[in-house]
Amino acid sequence: MRHGVRGRKLNRTSSHRKALMRNMAGSLLKHKRIRTTLAKAKELRSFVEPLITKARKGDLHNQKLIMEFIKDKETVKELLTGIVDAVGDRKGGYTRIVKLGNRRGDGADAAIIELVDYNAIVNEQVKERLEVKSKAKEDADAAKEKQNVEDAKVVEESKV
Repeated sequence: MRHGVRGRKLNRTSSHRKALMRNMAGSLLKHKRIRTTLAKAKELRSFVEPLITKARKGDLHNQKLIMEFIKDKETVKELLTGIVDAVGDRKGGYTRIVKLGNRRGDGADAAIIELVDYNAIVNEQVKERLEVKSKAKEDADAAKEKQNVEDAKVVEESKV
């Protein structure tokens, strides 16, 4: 029995599991939202939230502890400046897991794990992208309509 045994093995060796968590934590902190399986997301939550708590404390010792886990310097800078500012006075619960159902290829439970305070920022970025796409589509439709009108002028000629 696994009484008191913490964590999931995820069918990996300990070194592979450690590398997986470090890479996923870096991706989550860099992109603010990632899509993965439900088991990995739940395990990642218990890995990332203590890192964010250490970043909130902000002293040199905690910064070095964070740098032991996350090897990308830009991601660490983002964590220590941008993410900590967005977290503010939140006492915990920095991540949210949203279940997506089953993955098509292998039927695994899919989920999105995201930083809670960045949900509004991500939604604004998505809106901006949609606005750019819709504007480009409108411009393309207007150009196509103009071309159709020009073609219609040529077709309307008749001999009387």
